Amino acid sequence: MAGAPGEGLAVAAVLEVVADITGLFAFNGGAACGVFRKDCLDLVRRIALLKHFVEEIRDFGPFHEFTLESSSSSSNSCSAGWWSDLVVALQAAKRLLSVAGCFTSSNPTDGAAKKISFQFQCVTWKLEKALGNLPYDRFDISEEVQEQVVLVRAQLRRAAERYGSVNSRKLSHALSLPLDKDAKPDHVPESIDSKRQSADQMMNKLERSRSSSESSEVSPSSNVYSEGEDNSPSKSMDEMKKPDALVIPDDFLCPISLELMRDPVIVATGQTYERSYIQRWIDCSNVTCPKTQQKLQHLTLTPNYVLRSLITQWCAKHNIEQPTGLANGKLKKGDGSFRDVSGDVAAIEALVRKLSSRSVEERRAAVAEIRCLSKRSTDNRILIAEAGAIPMLVNLLTIDDAITQEHAVTSILNLSIYENNKGFIMLAGAIPSIVQVLRAGSMEARENAAATLFSLSLLDENKIIIGASGAIPALVELLQNGSSRGKKDAATALFNLCIYLGNKGRAVRAGIISALLKMLTDSRNCMVDEALTILSVLASNQEAKAAIVKASTIPVLIDLLRTGLPRNKENAAAILLSLCKRDTENLACISRLGAVIPLTELAKSGTERAKRKATSLLELLRKLQQL
Repeated sequence: MAGAPGEGLAVAAVLEVVADITGLFAFNGGAACGVFRKDCLDLVRRIALLKHFVEEIRDFGPFHEFTLESSSSSSNSCSAGWWSDLVVALQAAKRLLSVAGCFTSSNPTDGAAKKISFQFQCVTWKLEKALGNLPYDRFDISEEVQEQVVLVRAQLRRAAERYGSVNSRKLSHALSLPLDKDAKPDHVPESIDSKRQSADQMMNKLERSRSSSESSEVSPSSNVYSEGEDNSPSKSMDEMKKPDALVIPDDFLCPISLELMRDPVIVATGQTYERSYIQRWIDCSNVTCPKTQQKLQHLTLTPNYVLRSLITQWCAKHNIEQPTGLANGKLKKGDGSFRDVSGDVAAIEALVRKLSSRSVEERRAAVAEIRCLSKRSTDNRILIAEAGAIPMLVNLLTIDDAITQEHAVTSILNLSIYENNKGFIMLAGAIPSIVQVLRAGSMEARENAAATLFSLSLLDENKIIIGASGAIPALVELLQNGSSRGKKDAATALFNLCIYLGNKGRAVRAGIISALLKMLTDSRNCMVDEALTILSVLASNQEAKAAIVKASTIPVLIDLLRTGLPRNKENAAAILLSLCKRDTENLACISRLGAVIPLTELAKSGTERAKRKATSLLELLRKLQQL
């Protein structure tokens, strides 16, 4: 183990880099300033979430044992690379933030600004790539921390897509290039500088080794920036970041999200915020103005139509399309033309106002009408969300009126079909209220609550939030005791949620295995396909694997190999293969239960996937007999 301390120091050094980044940010008053303020805020927030991951690696023990083992064979060389990838990306992020945090320029399209903008793209791409190869199982990383890392990676992936695509070799090479001296901030605290230097020294060895390994992939001519040349990367940056090159007027930015507002509203203090963000602030029992800290005398949110019109005009002038394509009462259609919806807007806004009526009957009639409208068309879903209906519908989920509750959850389900609305529903804090309906609402409301969770979970980061909300036990209960439609809605939602690793254990602990086994042995055979599909997703998880075997599911699966429909046979074989890999006890069990004959038949006449799974199982059985 001699020579290993270098790697051990690297773990401490990475933690110090993360501390440097957050420390530099704190020195700047809690926020970066200048042209790249939002880029800095986003990057620092994401890196800060990685702190717990690195701490768990440090606490695990001898890091060098992993690095030496990984580098000892060529088959594991890619495993060793993940750490140096992460180191290089974090070092590059630190250098970039120290420059970009205070960068100001009267001309944001000049060379220095373009270079910094491109570096943000490089760092985002590199971090996302590094987080895709993390060996969680080797360091016993907790589910909670895994969820954080998955969330950070999803955010980085979306950010990388917004920046655009550039040749990966140029991106890698750009990370090692120094930024312009002109772009260096005027004031950097000495303590931060000295800490940065000490951390840099600790990781020089890793960075040099990583740079040398990448140099073979990058030819000298691939230098991203050449003095005095208007080369192609500079042009691609103009294409990729035209909207970001503009300086958005401060009055157009929400003080909470620091993003361009699309639905500005005025609170009691006279300050303006994006509706979804200030509504969530209020929903969290806050009664002060976020910007002034003054107490809000009332919680009414008044649309700021003047500012909204100014933002629309500014977007049109600078060729920036607003998310919904709604401008001046006209809605952009798929062919690029506009449809006048001013009459629809007025009618929908009147309906939305009635959602907060004190009259139960008026409120019920309004939400019923919104349910019908949201079912009819995408345009209606856009207009209803634009009118600020989502936070009000979420509030109606918890009132003591079953009919209104049912209409409200179904309206949210309909609105969630439009992709952009999913984010606004999550921002409105809808998940706890939807789960409450799922637990205690009418049967139709519970069915639609389950369907809503499925719709929202189509976004990967939402799988984490929904899984942590307590939704999975409620879905399992509906799977066991719901109506036929309710069981199907629950099964669909559970399948999608269990694609995410952290939710598999939650589902097992909620009793999903016994529920699925009951579905497999139901004489009506109405949900065998759904049960097998969910089991095939769960079977790769160790906790689920043990629960499946303990529930005596293997004999049922072998019986399905003999008598099931082609798709059922395929899934049964896939589940058995997952259970038997690296498990001679389970292999011996399926051999005793007579699996060889149906597997042999399946390997000859099944679907293509079934043939592959059956052939692999037969090969494992042959190896077992040779032991």
